[in-house]
Parts: sequence; structure tokens; C-alpha cells
Amino acid sequence: MSRSPFSYIRSGFAFCWRALDTGRRALLNLLFLLVLIILAYAIFGGGAKPLSPKTTLVLNLKGQLVEQSNNNARDALLTSVRGGETHKMMQLRDVLSVLETAAKDPEITGAVLLTDEMEGGGQAMLREVAAGIDRFKAAGKPVVAWGASYDQRQYLLAAHANEVYLHPMGMVLLEGFGRYRNYYRDALDKVGVTVNLLRVGTYKSFGEPYIANGPSPAAVEAESYLNNALWASYTGDVEKARKLPQGQVMKTINDLPAQVAAANGDLAKVTLSAKWVDGLKTKDEVRDMMIKRGARDTEGKSFRQISFEDYLARVHTKFTGDAVGVIVAQGEISDGTTGPGAIGGDSTSKLIRAAREDDHIKAVVLRVDSPGGSAFASELIRRELELTRAAGKPVVVSMGNVAASGGYWISMSSDEVIADPNTITGSIGVFAILPTADKVIDKLGIHTAGQPTTWLGDAGNPLRPLDPRFGQVIQGSINHIYAEFTGRAAKARKTTPEKIDAVAQGRVWTGAQAKERGLVDTLGSYTDALKSAAKRAKLTDYRVVYIEREASKFDRVIEMVGGSAAQAVAQAISAQVKLGVTASTGLPPNAATGIVNDLGWLSEITAAHKPFTAITHCLCESP
Repeated sequence: MSRSPFSYIRSGFAFCWRALDTGRRALLNLLFLLVLIILAYAIFGGGAKPLSPKTTLVLNLKGQLVEQSNNNARDALLTSVRGGETHKMMQLRDVLSVLETAAKDPEITGAVLLTDEMEGGGQAMLREVAAGIDRFKAAGKPVVAWGASYDQRQYLLAAHANEVYLHPMGMVLLEGFGRYRNYYRDALDKVGVTVNLLRVGTYKSFGEPYIANGPSPAAVEAESYLNNALWASYTGDVEKARKLPQGQVMKTINDLPAQVAAANGDLAKVTLSAKWVDGLKTKDEVRDMMIKRGARDTEGKSFRQISFEDYLARVHTKFTGDAVGVIVAQGEISDGTTGPGAIGGDSTSKLIRAAREDDHIKAVVLRVDSPGGSAFASELIRRELELTRAAGKPVVVSMGNVAASGGYWISMSSDEVIADPNTITGSIGVFAILPTADKVIDKLGIHTAGQPTTWLGDAGNPLRPLDPRFGQVIQGSINHIYAEFTGRAAKARKTTPEKIDAVAQGRVWTGAQAKERGLVDTLGSYTDALKSAAKRAKLTDYRVVYIEREASKFDRVIEMVGGSAAQAVAQAISAQVKLGVTASTGLPPNAATGIVNDLGWLSEITAAHKPFTAITHCLCESP
């Protein structure tokens, strides 16, 4: 009996499918073997080679300076699949650990600081790094800084080097603090959008651009007071580090047009004349200088050196013994669970609870870098810290760049609050913004109607005018939260709500100004906070443990493999995923992203449908 044409077609498809499936399995097996080989080499291939004498640490700071990186292996893989580059981040703790360890390393004789690829960081963190550079220098190890150009953040670090060099075509740009902002009242009126701002606090100015055409007198007063203090601190720091006369930085900026004209437009010469740098050199000239001062590398092409990343891999930490537990509270505060780089009411509370229940952790440091967020989530975190203190474990808060509004709320249950003089803190106030577009739909000829069983049924509809009753309810809630805020602050600071109210009202202060007003206990660094926590727990020999969300199994494998090997694995996986998907489905290569993508990053927009939920997310945001 002859076979039908359809049976041949089915047989052909079956053969092709078996061939594709066999090829896919072979590729995946080869990939798995590659991962095993790399992992085995990383584990059993031997440790790092000993450093040779006269090695220079090359402190090439790349990316954004952060308290806690939110990069992980999964994100790196996704980015690689898409053909992009992972946003680079440097953790403050890593930079400080490298400087501290290298200062004690007899084989490290000095450092070269490179800042061209540094994308910035807050003033408090930059001051921490600058202090680390000073401690490195105090160990008798000189630091040479070089840059193609320096922006304001980069120069703050470079100024602390023993020698600062600039490319002959470069410049140092110091712009000061404060910028113009846009105000949208007239524009919103023209399109028919009404912004209802409900707040407590004369200085809570975050929403002013939407209800006015310029800043209020209170906002001008507060912003000027804050920015002038930050600028005075910055210029004073630079002038002290560079041994310049007081006021020289501001004088140079004021005289800049005349000085540029006298130098025929050569900004590098202007910078050199101002003694902001010690010389104008190209990068190869600095390299030759370092060769003459130190020792050549094995290839004889440069000076003997080790990179920041390679030296960080040599920094060893203790894994046993009593510990000070550090919890990083970085980013906006929201309800629920978040990953690294953000603060979740539930997830951060869980980390604090884990530290409290760990018998090896004797004290807790909460490192705060947050402009605020949800009042409810902030209270959950504060309560966990309160329970930790009640359990007999000291809690010390270390304020970083920003610890304002909700960031201040979570700092209120502690044995000591330590802030950098340039920390942005305070902003004890509450607000909510409820925009309505009823005039817009009037212009478009759109009408709304309905029969909800209560007036609350559609109270948060942005296409209808704000119901005065709803506004009254929200304002009452805001008043209550402000009273809770100032009351808890008064209890924490051992004063009265009236005295807290006098320095609250949504006003933002520097750490130094907050200290003068009793809002913080001590001016100091992150290192000071660690020492204080250890002292309060009566620890002499201790380790520092970072309590963070447990990494996924994939991330842990990549961490074991190491940086360069991890990149190779990610690239290999990326190539195989693209190849496999393209071969088996006929889809274009960029469709491979769908294999490793998910819906986890989609944000839920709740303002129109869940007004109360949306409002609680912005009650404690700093301006």
C-alpha cells in the first residue's frame, strides 16, 4: 500500500524537529560544560599571585558611586542579550575597603586616581571617599590624580591627592549648588489641568512648580540657606586640601571671563594659574612619570600596578565571630517588597528582623540614603528598629547623602544618629498631590456620569473635579500623619512636639544645620558609625556583615566564577540563547530576549483607581 503525500510531509517535519532538538541539546550540554570548566578553574585554579614590591594601586573609579548596587547576574545577562551595556556602579563600601587595605599593604607604595569615568555621587559619599584618600596618604603613600577634565564631583576627590594633573586641553568646572527649575501653573491652566496640593509644612515645596509660576518666599529662604551652606563646605574643603587662601575658589569663578580672555581662551592654563592643579600632562606623560618614580611592569611598557577591581578581589573578610550588622536603606521608600537599591516596608523590615534574630550580630547600623516615600512603610521599618533596641542590640543610624522626610522617619528609633555635615536631612512634613483633568475633557467634549452607591466610589477619579469632602478627608489624614511624625521625632530627640514643629514644617537642613537644631546627635562618617555601634555592643574584635536580600542561585554561581569569567559566561549564554531560539523558531535574534524576560518590571499605576494607596506613597517625599 503506497504512502500518502501527507505522511511524507509529517515524516519530514519529524526528522527536522529531531535534528533541531538534538542540536539544541548538544549546544546546551556544551554550554553547561563550559560553565563547569570556568567554575572549576575559579575554585581550584589557585589564588591571586602575591604582589611585587613597589606596586601602585590604580584607583580608576567607574560609574555611579552608590551605597548598594542593584546590578545582578540576571540583569547583566538580559543586558548582554539585548546588546547593551550594564550601568556601572561602585559601592562606597568597596572603595573604602580597598583604600583601607591598601594603606596597610607593604607592597602598595602609592596610588593613581582616575576619575574620568566616574558618573558622580552625593556629597556625603564623596566626602567619605576623600577621607579614605586622606587616610591612605597618612600611611605615607602618595596619591597622584589625573583627569582629561574634572567636574565638580570628580574634582572634590582629585583635590585630596598629593598631586593633581590635567590634560592640556582639559578644564575644571565648578558650578556651585542650586539650579533653576520650571514652573507649570500657566501651562497647566492652558491645557485645563488642575493640581490640588494638600500639605502640612510651610517649607514642603515639592509640589510648588505645579501650582505656581515661581517659588514661594519660604522656598527661596530654605533653598538659599541650604545651598549656601553646601557651597561653603565644598569650597572650604577644596581650599584646605589644595592649600589655597580662603575664598580663592569663589574669586576665580567671579573673575573667570577676564582670566579666560587673558589666557586666550585656554581653560587649562586658567586652571593651572588658579593652582587648582599642579601641572598639565597627557596620560602618557603621567605614565612615564610613574615609571621613573616606581618600577616597570613585567612587560616593561608601564609602571607596576594593580587595578581597583583586581585589588578588591584580594580584600578578605572574616566569616566567623561577633559582628556589627549593616542594613543599607537606599532609594525611595515604598510599601511591600523591593530589591537592592530601593527600600520596601516589608523587605527592609525583614532584613532588620534577620539581624535581630542572628546571635552573631551584636549591633546594627542602618545606613540611610533616601529622600522618603510611604509613611506606612517608613513606620514598619522604624518599628523593627525599635524592637531591635528592645532586644538589647544597639542601633546606630548613619546618614549618607540624603536622609529626609521618610528617610528621617526610619532614623528615629536609634541609640545614636550620625550625619555627615553635608547630609540632606529633615524635611519633616507631609503632602499629597491630586491632579484633575476635568477641564481637559470639557474642552474635548467628553462627559462622565454614574451612580456609585457612596460619594467615595468615584472620589479619586482624575477626570472629575476634586470633591471637597475627599479633599477634607485627605487633608485630615495628612494632618494626623504630620502629628505622628513630629510626636515620634520629639520622643526620639527627647524634646517637645512644639520644638520639633519649629524646625520641621517640611524644611530641609544640612547635617551640620540639623546638628545645631538637635535633629541629629553627631557629625561623623560611616566609619564612625561602625565604631560607635561596636563600642555600644562592647566589641573589640568584630567583623562587619551586610544583611541583604539573599542572591539567587544563578547570581551566587556567577559571583563564585568571578567578574571576567562571569562576563564570558553571560556572553556565551547570550549567544546560545539567540542561536537556539533563532534556529528552532525562525524568530529574529532580538526575539531571544523574550526567553529571559518577564513582567516583573511593570509598574502599577494606581493614582486613578486606588487614590488612597497612591497618596500614601508620596506623603513623606522630600523636595
